[in-house]
Amino acid sequence: MPHSTSRLAVTFGYGATLVSAVAIFLWIRTVGERLGGASVLRQSQAALEGPAINTVSHLLLALAVIIITARAMGVLFSWFDQPAVIGEVVGGIMLGPSVLGRLAPGVLAGLLPPAVAPFLGIHAQLGIMLYMFLVGLELDLGVLRKSGHATIAISHASIIVPFLLGSGLALVIYPVLSTSDVPFTVFALFIGVSMSITAFPVLARILTDRGIHKTRMGTLALACAAVDDVTAWCLLALVVSIAHARGLQALWTAGLTVAFITLMFVVMRPLVRRWLPTIQGHEKISRTGLSTVFAAMLASAMATEYIGIHGIFGAFMFGAIVPHDSRVAADLHDRLSDVVAILFLPAFFAFTGMRTEIGLISGVGDWLLCGAITLVACVGKFGGTLFAGRLTGLKWRDSAALGVLMNTRGLVELIVLNIGLDLHVISPRLFTMLVVMALVTTFMTTPILQRIVRSDPWTH
Repeated sequence: MPHSTSRLAVTFGYGATLVSAVAIFLWIRTVGERLGGASVLRQSQAALEGPAINTVSHLLLALAVIIITARAMGVLFSWFDQPAVIGEVVGGIMLGPSVLGRLAPGVLAGLLPPAVAPFLGIHAQLGIMLYMFLVGLELDLGVLRKSGHATIAISHASIIVPFLLGSGLALVIYPVLSTSDVPFTVFALFIGVSMSITAFPVLARILTDRGIHKTRMGTLALACAAVDDVTAWCLLALVVSIAHARGLQALWTAGLTVAFITLMFVVMRPLVRRWLPTIQGHEKISRTGLSTVFAAMLASAMATEYIGIHGIFGAFMFGAIVPHDSRVAADLHDRLSDVVAILFLPAFFAFTGMRTEIGLISGVGDWLLCGAITLVACVGKFGGTLFAGRLTGLKWRDSAALGVLMNTRGLVELIVLNIGLDLHVISPRLFTMLVVMALVTTFMTTPILQRIVRSDPWTH
C-alpha cells in the first residue's frame, strides 16, 4: 500500500510538471508575441531559411537524377564498345535545354531551376579540380624525360598543326560567331588550343581496355599524349592570362605562370618527394596526411586563381609533382576515383548540358560550319600525328593508329570549352558547335582504331 501511494505521488508530480511546463511556455509565448520585433524577426528568418531549404532539396534531387542518368548512359554506350564518358556527356546534354528542355520544359524547370545552377556549377568546378588532380597523379614525368626525339616530334606536331589550322579557321568563324568585344588574338589563340587538345585519361582507358597499354606502341601513344597534355595546358594557361589582362598586365600574368611552373617542379617537387615517406609509413594514408595533401592541392589551385589562370591548372600541377608510382598516389587514386567519377563528374556533364543548346545551331549554314570545325580538328590532329610518325620511322598503320588516338578529346576538351565560355571568349553558339566536335572526335576513335589495328600490330 505505501508503495502504491508513492507510485501515485510520482505520477501526479510528473503530470503536474508537464502541465506546468506547458502553461509557462504558453505564457512566455503570449508575452513574447506582443513584443514589437518578434513577428518581423520570425518573418525575416523564414525568408532566409525557406529558399535555402528549397534550393538544397532541388539540388539533391537534381544530383540524384544526374547520377542515375549518367550511369545509365555510360553503361549503354559501353555496350557499343564506346568509352563510358561519352555516354555520360550525352546524358548531361539530354538533361539540358537541347533534349529535356524541348520535350518537357516544365520538367526541366522543376528539376534544374535557375536557382540551382550556381550551386551545381560550384559542385562541378570542385569535381573538375579533383579530376585534374587525379590526371596529374597518373602522369609519369619519367616517361617525359626518357621520351626520345620521336615522341617529342610527334606530340608537338600533333599540337602545332591543329593549332595553326584552328587559328586559320578563326579567320572564317570570327566575323560570324564572335563580336568585337573579343580581341581576335585571344579568339584565335583559344580556337587553336581547343583544336590541339588530346584527352590523356580517355586515351589511356581505350588502350587499357584493349590490353595494349604496355606494348611498345601503347607506351609511345601514352608518352605522346602526356607531352601533348602538359604542353596544351601550358598554352591554355597563356591564353587565359592574355584573356584576363591586357598589355603589360598580360605579360606579368604570363611571367607569374612560368614562375609558378618553375617553382612547382624545381622547389616543390623535391620537397614533396622527401615529405611523402612521412605519411606513407602505414598501409593507408592517415586522415591527417590526406588532409595535408588536399590542403596543398587547394593551395596550388588558389595560387593559379590568384595569378589569373584557372584553378584546375594548379590542381593538375600539384598532382603532377607527386610521384605517380608512390603508394600515396595509388592510395589517393583508389579513394578518390570512384567518388569523383560518380558524384562529381556527372554534375559537370549536366552543367555543360545546361549550357549546350543544339537549337542554337540552326540551318544548313550553321551545320556546315560545325562540320567544318570538326573536319579541321580531325585533319589537324590526325594529319599532324600521321606525318610526324612517318618522318620518325613508324609504319603507316602505326602512324595512323597513333593519329586516331591523339584525336580523342573527350572530357578534357569540355573543360577547356567551359573555361572559354566563362571568359566570354566564345559564344554559346560556338560553344555548342565545339561540344559537338568533341563528342564526334571521341566517338569515332574506338571504331576506327579497331579497323586499323584489326590484325593487332600493336601487340608486340
